[in-house]
Amino acid sequence: MYSHAAKHLAVLLTVALALRLAAGWWWQARLGDPFAFGFGDSTSYWELGRTIAEGRPYQYGSPDARVFRTPGYPILLAPIFLLAGPQPPVLWGRALGAVLGTLAVAGVCWLGRRLFGDRSGWIAGWIAAAYPGAIATSVLVLSEAPFAALMLAHLGLWTGAWQATRAKRAAALATGAGLAAGAATLVRPSWLLFVPAAVVLAVALGHARRRHLALGACVLAGLVAAMTPWWVRNAQVTGHFVPTTLQVGASLYDGLHPDATGASSMEFVAQLESSERWLDQYRAPDDSEPFEYRLDRRFRREALCWARSNPGRVAWLAVVKFQRTWNIWPNEPSLSSWPVRLAVLGSYVPVLVLGILGAVRSIRLGWPYVLCWLPAVYFTGLHVVFVSSIRYRQPAMLGLIVLAAGVLGTRNRRKDEG
Repeated sequence: MYSHAAKHLAVLLTVALALRLAAGWWWQARLGDPFAFGFGDSTSYWELGRTIAEGRPYQYGSPDARVFRTPGYPILLAPIFLLAGPQPPVLWGRALGAVLGTLAVAGVCWLGRRLFGDRSGWIAGWIAAAYPGAIATSVLVLSEAPFAALMLAHLGLWTGAWQATRAKRAAALATGAGLAAGAATLVRPSWLLFVPAAVVLAVALGHARRRHLALGACVLAGLVAAMTPWWVRNAQVTGHFVPTTLQVGASLYDGLHPDATGASSMEFVAQLESSERWLDQYRAPDDSEPFEYRLDRRFRREALCWARSNPGRVAWLAVVKFQRTWNIWPNEPSLSSWPVRLAVLGSYVPVLVLGILGAVRSIRLGWPYVLCWLPAVYFTGLHVVFVSSIRYRQPAMLGLIVLAAGVLGTRNRRKDEG
């Protein structure tokens, strides 16, 4: 039995990796400039990976961007530069993403087997292996691939903690879940509030409140332990507590300003940055606030002030952003050819429908099943405030795949028994 399962897993992961490597090679072959296709984040991650490998101060271009990105993904990219030199082929980064995306497939398979049995677990794994959204985010030089793998590790460890029968083992697994959540946050800062939000929800609505509180405390402790070195470093650099980065203000303004459309367009940054630098000449000589800290606060003030003055527009933008996040095909016009639309439509809609059905069916089965759909709710709430794109739903789709596979596996089992 074990040998058969091991062989099945090896085939599954080999296919998943092959699909991702092929997609990465195809994507790279169609680009002239390695990062030509509108993902500005890729350049910053790549350059920060080079910075770490070369032992230079961790900043993006200048001392005014020392808290520009969390270091999780650049740390993963740094070995590429150590192995291949200062100008490695970007295809290496895509290969790394393919490996990390394959680990996410393994996580989906494991979680499906843990919650719904072997049949559903294998179904979940094969869906995740071939799911176009998961393949696409595995080959872009963006944070989604490592984040998805770490998110699933976090959810899997929390599931294991909840299902553990011994208190010490449960506490250890819950602490590990928190460490994984911290690592995921250092890759994708928007995950920071997931753990406290989930703990509050579990304690408020769950039946075993004391157990939720005890395990939640362990998860939070692990999260704090993982994040503390970054918090200490940021305090030393800026003189302030900065939980993730000093790009939160700009991201908030991107979603809430007079010309906001729901999509990301950071063209405003240069104008407000120039305005803030102009104000520097009137500041007291002993004003030691770092420029990037002041700029981040400026963006936050501007965004919140505009939002308070335009509640109707904010509500309309929230609807637009919701639609962009859960659109049935790409929002980007250059990715909206009919073959691409049909590929997204034909894979996404069935998973979404079955995932929602699985969430409804399993709502009373306990906390681990809630953890499968909670990321979708969390990211939706986040991105109706900030900017939105179908890119941002992709990690959450992996949890919905587990629930969809639970529906399919149960149905197939009933057919067999009939």
